[in-house]
Amino acid sequence: MTVPEKDRDILARTLWGEARGESLAGLLAVAWTIRNRVDDGKAKSWWGEGYAGVCQKPYQFSCWNKTDPNYQFLIGVKQILFRELAQARIAADQVIDGKVPDPTGGATHYYALSMKKPPAWAANAKQTLKLGGHVFFKDVP
Repeated sequence: MTVPEKDRDILARTLWGEARGESLAGLLAVAWTIRNRVDDGKAKSWWGEGYAGVCQKPYQFSCWNKTDPNYQFLIGVKQILFRELAQARIAADQVIDGKVPDPTGGATHYYALSMKKPPAWAANAKQTLKLGGHVFFKDVP
């Protein structure tokens, strides 16, 4: 399936906003979480349609919230460092093109360990991976 350039760019920007500073493995894990939502198999997914729809679904990825400090970078008002966005783009392309396996075991959710406490949804979900600054989950009720 051909993925539009806009979707590739939005996924890369989401990875930058959500996981910059992580290793390539960490970026790939976040990207796979998003791909798992894109590939959920439902004709009209709650998650949104395509990578851009999933990434920009309101309140799903905080970097796209208009009040988030990352938002001004994501929409181009402020400049993202080229090498940071380039690394995120490499991860985005590898996941979209299926060049790397899913390290998350099918996760559709994650949270950053920097949060003061885990989100409520994590209590009844199945943890699949802890990598870098994120914990990944599937079967979230």
